[in-house]
Amino acid sequence: MGDMTNSDFYSKNQRNESSHGGDFGCTMEELRSLMELRGTEAVVKIKETYGDTEAICQRLRTSPVEGLPGTAPDLEKRKQIFGQNFIPPKKPKTFLQLVWEALQDVTLIILEIAAIISLGLSFYHPPGENNEGCATAQGGAEDEGEAEAGWIEGAAILLSVICVVLVTAFNDWSKEKQFRGLQSRIEQEQKFTVVRAGQVVQIPVAEIVVGDIAQIKYGDLLPADGLFIQGNDLKIDESSLTGESDQVRKSVDKDPMLLSGTHVMEGSGRMVVTAVGVNSQTGIIFTLLGAGGEEEEKKDKKGVKKGDGLQLPAADGAAASNAADSANASLVNAKQQDGAAAMEMQPLKSAEGGDADDKKKANMHKKEKSVLQGKLTKLAVQIGKAGLVMSAITVIILVLYFTVDTFVVNKKPWLPECTPVYVQYFVKFFIIGVTVLVVAVPEGLPLAVTISLAYSVKKMMKDNNLVRHLDACETMGNATAICSDKTGTLTTNRMTVVQAYVGDVHYKEVPDPSSINAKTMELLVNAIAINSAYTTKILPPEKEGALPRQVGNKTECGLLGFVLDLKQDYEPVRSQMPEEKLYKVYTFNSVRKSMSTVIKMPDESFRMYSKGASEIVLKKCCKILSGAGEPRVFRPRDRDEMVKKVIEPMACDGLRTICVAYRDFPSSPEPDWDNENDILSDLTCICVVGIEDPVRPEVPEAIRKCQRAGITVRMVTGDNINTARAIAIKCGIIHPGEDFLCLEGKEFNRRIRNEKGEIEQERIDKIWPKLRVLARSSPTDKHTLVKGIIDSTHTEQRQVVAVTGDGTNDGPALKKADVGFAMGIAGTDVAKEASDIILTDDNFSSIVKAVMWGRNVYDSISKFLQFQLTVNVVAVIVAFTGACITQDSPLKAVQMLWVNLIMDTFASLALATEPPTETLLLRKPYGRNKPLISRTMMKNILGHAVYQLTLIFTLLFVGEKMFQIDSGRNAPLHSPPSEHYTIIFNTFVMMQLFNEINARKIHGERNVFDGIFRNPIFCTIVLGTFAIQIVIVQFGGKPFSCSPLQLDQWMWCIFIGLGELVWGQVIATIPTSRLKFLKEAGRLTQKEEIPEEELNEDVEEIDHAERELRRGQILWFRGLNRIQTQIEVVNTFKSGASFQGALRRQSSVTSQSQDVANLSSPSRVSLSNALSSPTSLPPAAAGHPRREGLP
Repeated sequence: MGDMTNSDFYSKNQRNESSHGGDFGCTMEELRSLMELRGTEAVVKIKETYGDTEAICQRLRTSPVEGLPGTAPDLEKRKQIFGQNFIPPKKPKTFLQLVWEALQDVTLIILEIAAIISLGLSFYHPPGENNEGCATAQGGAEDEGEAEAGWIEGAAILLSVICVVLVTAFNDWSKEKQFRGLQSRIEQEQKFTVVRAGQVVQIPVAEIVVGDIAQIKYGDLLPADGLFIQGNDLKIDESSLTGESDQVRKSVDKDPMLLSGTHVMEGSGRMVVTAVGVNSQTGIIFTLLGAGGEEEEKKDKKGVKKGDGLQLPAADGAAASNAADSANASLVNAKQQDGAAAMEMQPLKSAEGGDADDKKKANMHKKEKSVLQGKLTKLAVQIGKAGLVMSAITVIILVLYFTVDTFVVNKKPWLPECTPVYVQYFVKFFIIGVTVLVVAVPEGLPLAVTISLAYSVKKMMKDNNLVRHLDACETMGNATAICSDKTGTLTTNRMTVVQAYVGDVHYKEVPDPSSINAKTMELLVNAIAINSAYTTKILPPEKEGALPRQVGNKTECGLLGFVLDLKQDYEPVRSQMPEEKLYKVYTFNSVRKSMSTVIKMPDESFRMYSKGASEIVLKKCCKILSGAGEPRVFRPRDRDEMVKKVIEPMACDGLRTICVAYRDFPSSPEPDWDNENDILSDLTCICVVGIEDPVRPEVPEAIRKCQRAGITVRMVTGDNINTARAIAIKCGIIHPGEDFLCLEGKEFNRRIRNEKGEIEQERIDKIWPKLRVLARSSPTDKHTLVKGIIDSTHTEQRQVVAVTGDGTNDGPALKKADVGFAMGIAGTDVAKEASDIILTDDNFSSIVKAVMWGRNVYDSISKFLQFQLTVNVVAVIVAFTGACITQDSPLKAVQMLWVNLIMDTFASLALATEPPTETLLLRKPYGRNKPLISRTMMKNILGHAVYQLTLIFTLLFVGEKMFQIDSGRNAPLHSPPSEHYTIIFNTFVMMQLFNEINARKIHGERNVFDGIFRNPIFCTIVLGTFAIQIVIVQFGGKPFSCSPLQLDQWMWCIFIGLGELVWGQVIATIPTSRLKFLKEAGRLTQKEEIPEEELNEDVEEIDHAERELRRGQILWFRGLNRIQTQIEVVNTFKSGASFQGALRRQSSVTSQSQDVANLSSPSRVSLSNALSSPTSLPPAAAGHPRREGLP
């Protein structure tokens, strides 16, 4: 229908409106049910009910050409009747829910129970209270006032538990809030093109209303349901709704249904919006999910309670070896919840992160567990186990000592009336045991990861990185390879034609219009103006003196710019031949690498204009326009010459070459338009142009930084090989004279496939280490390359690959890569969906910033670990030894909670927010199996622990003589706090404070104050902790078991603390290389066996607390194992029959569970077996590990 009738529609509609009282011709329900039909059913339904799509537009009061009038009242009314295009998000967890979750922590529950029992007992005065016979020798000193104050300890423990819970909940809450902010920011950025009042405008997706006419093009993610009105060659990927991977071809008469959430893979067109928001197909699914999700959660909650305990040990690679393990696991599980920031709902996978192929269903967890998360889980489990053992031993020793002392040595009878008194003692011992456990388990770990990631993500926004998945940020720090697009990422994406070959002449700059034949000129202008998306245009600059703005496809903008440079105009041509009149369009795609448009000429014949990659279009040309504007024959021989003389020189200057051609068809018989191969042949070449896309000025420097940081940059592009090579040299990706490969997609495929055409990993391994440029590549090539590099076992470290992409077809590669970067400006919605990080400025140098932040996260965690583990080791040993020697821990439960929880939480904040520095880019990536705790860090941890323990034990045993005060040792139950123990507590905290400053450097640097003022959070926290400590000591009194100290005592405490800094310098002087005996901890082992020579290098990964426990065991097992092996050999020779048995036994011994050390020499391999039940046992049997291989 012509424009005339459309405006008629309009006036009729307006007239109807008044009489109709604002009712539209169809209701929301009708449209909603219409959109549920597919294909031919839908076409039939539309015909029967409405007539055609035009009629539906009429009923919706909209014009297919002009769109909605766009007046505010009209839009409002539409929103009221048909709803808004907005799907309400799931309700966030309330603060109270988060508090409840934090309370699920096993250690906290144990503490709460202990505190409540302790409280209850302090209020219960049994009749036998003052009976001399009950209390032990120490119990007599109690006076009434003290007994009254017995409740304080219980109350204080409860209070500190409440503190911890609130802090954890608050952290989770702010994390959630940040994440929501991020989501909404991503959503706000999505805009869509609609026609309103005849103007093409871009509006936010949420503003789209029913009746809008939306323009859709390649790469769009459809924001609402609609009916296809007009367009060409539209193909849609509906897999997100139907699961069918084939692309669906849309046409007005066969299948006009366009559904929200589907992707446009090819072509362009217009649709009238018929359903938005919760009424669209995606919306309906989301509503179902939302409702279903809540029911699921209820079910889950019931299910979780049972399975909770067993979740981790199984995931940890070893079967659950005993009940203690499973209890500890649920404890780590609870801890894990804060750490698994982006991995909230997924069960923890094995340390390897499971099989990467089992893609998580939800978008959030598309990747395996991040490297750091894996290493941390493992470390936490190891430390947790050690802590559990330590605390159990502590409790057992205390109870035994008490019972032996009371009932055996002093021969007291157990009197029924004394029971409460004894129970009180036992509760006290239990509380001490729990405190040891609390201190041993590093709650701060997951918290530090979360804080560090959240902080980095926030700051990365400023560096133009919009992070969609938290763990991508940290993975980026380990990246070893970046596969980057060329156009727009390495270059400015401002295309300009700088050379041309027209009418047998090669112009080195834009030719003078007068030198081109008029006929040729007309053909050229028409070919460029008509055969390009009508959404592409060149607009006047925004500011005086700026460059004209390029809107739409940049290559087409370059060609339109060429038309303007030739002093011609493309607008009149387009208005004369509007988009609706185009007869057929073959849109550009990565297979065709060309675009063609067919128009009907006034004399009913057809003309087709084509443009595309020059070597592809020229192969289809058999004529070329001469200088006089007449077509002459163009033979393959001429073509080869042209490639040599024109195209290659252009390409070697780094230009993209585009060929523009045309072909005329007779009116009858009408050609078979679907037979593409016949249609796209016998063309006549009009001209070849060279388009320049200059390299971004900051890119060469960014690439140099990457190479220095040990990251290989590879360029993957659709351009021809000469152009690609020229740009790669300009960027510094390749340096002349080096040994590198530049391949074309065809050649690459030929080299990596065997005779059957299957891809072979060995073949890829031969190519990728040297490959720097892959030209004329298809998206599948990109995916193949990324997959090949990731799956390669060619290097000792698995490669971590980052990929940039902007096109729809880059989706698979972005998903496969460890980190996918999508372009924020040029990227299509599909690419953004598949990516982990969106580059808001499309700039390569932002990727380098991401690497810096990623490495910074890793370092922050290491800093925190170094600090945290020193606190843990010291506190556990002090509590343990103190309890065993003096029957009471020198650090009381509440003090321990303060040190552990508050200092952990604050320290994780302080150390996790260090800003990154350029020096991070001077070292190679850590790789996936470098241990979290390096040798230097181990040296620092143990070194500082030695200093702190020496001083604390000195104070504990001779402190009262040094300060001339009463000894605090062997104080009775409920006795008042002593100055002696207060000094110990205070010194301990001071040492931690100064050690926190030491922990700022982990690579053995001397100057620990370097850049300390750039981190205000750190300074605030250190000073704040110091202030609170003063308050606790001076005014904490009974709840904190503190008695106020004099100034000189304070001075001593601070002086001993300052000693930490001096001692840090002493430790830094010891060369790490001398300390071969120090092992590292917290590494991910690989599935495959580690080669021999590496075995001797720092492979042992038992963390030191466990190692202390195990040193004896190891010697014992080693001896046992040798004898065992010898006996087996002897037996084997005696009877040939049991030979299989011996072999079988050996093999079960070697199938080590990855949780346990790969010890330094093969002869000790079977230690693993003795320490944890073999993987071969089912978890049920694992409770009683068989005595493997004992004769």
